[in-house]
Amino acid sequence: MEITQKINIQEAKPNEIGGIISGVDIRDLSPESEEITEIRNAIYRNKLVVIRNQDFTPSEYVEFTKKLGTPQIYFQENYHHPDFPEIFVSSNVNKEGEKVGVAGTGHYWHTDCQFEQNPLSFTSITPIVIPKTIRETRYIDMHQVYNNLPDHLREFVKDGTLIHGGNNRYKVTPEDIDQSIQQLIDKMNEMVPFVKHPAVIKHPVTGDKILYASRGFTIKFDGMTYEENQKVLNELFDFIERDEHIHTHSWEKGDLIIWDNRYLLHMSSPLVPGDKSKSYRIGIYDDQPFYVGL
Repeated sequence: MEITQKINIQEAKPNEIGGIISGVDIRDLSPESEEITEIRNAIYRNKLVVIRNQDFTPSEYVEFTKKLGTPQIYFQENYHHPDFPEIFVSSNVNKEGEKVGVAGTGHYWHTDCQFEQNPLSFTSITPIVIPKTIRETRYIDMHQVYNNLPDHLREFVKDGTLIHGGNNRYKVTPEDIDQSIQQLIDKMNEMVPFVKHPAVIKHPVTGDKILYASRGFTIKFDGMTYEENQKVLNELFDFIERDEHIHTHSWEKGDLIIWDNRYLLHMSSPLVPGDKSKSYRIGIYDDQPFYVGL
């Protein structure tokens, strides 16, 4: 489908995610251009887009995300690119004597910053060093999951409130040496205290109803006993993570992938021992609330 003379969007198939954008160089786009508007709308429509054949510097990457919204600066500095704090570095590739970024990120089902009061609208990511073996990210469309919920689980989530936290995913830093586990827990509770969000949210642009829960960050239903939570959450997570709900994207050099965190859970693929991987991520806040009332 031709949008302008420059940009082409291949829309996702019905009941699938992932539009493909080609014919555009993100370095050439102005903030108020038709192309930027269409890319943003394509993310809402397709839930995920892949912009093909891109070649940009870290500075140009940051500038592009400013055209789509407001780049996030992640609250933990050990993830930051040394020159551009907006860039979150996931990497097991380091120069001798120098560690940049964090290895082994996101190997569990989650949506970015679900543990914050103002969750992250979009996540963008581009591969820098591509593994020789597995090169994938897996996604689950939580609007589709909501529509597929069996009646008894739908009843639990209908008016439910879920509590989320990221403490168990904290990556220890050199400054944490000699601190006790309890001190680290207290530190994380102060940095990102537990938050509550509706179990079912409404997308502010499309109006879709979306189940907002993940095994990675969701701790419990508010108001339920421990035993009730264990039973219901395990059944809910097992349903969410069924094979038929999982979409796998195999990425290539030059891909710029952007998705809507309201819709999608994601999980990075495991690395084969000895394989090298490095990617740059920038979170983006759009100009919409994360969700609106049902």
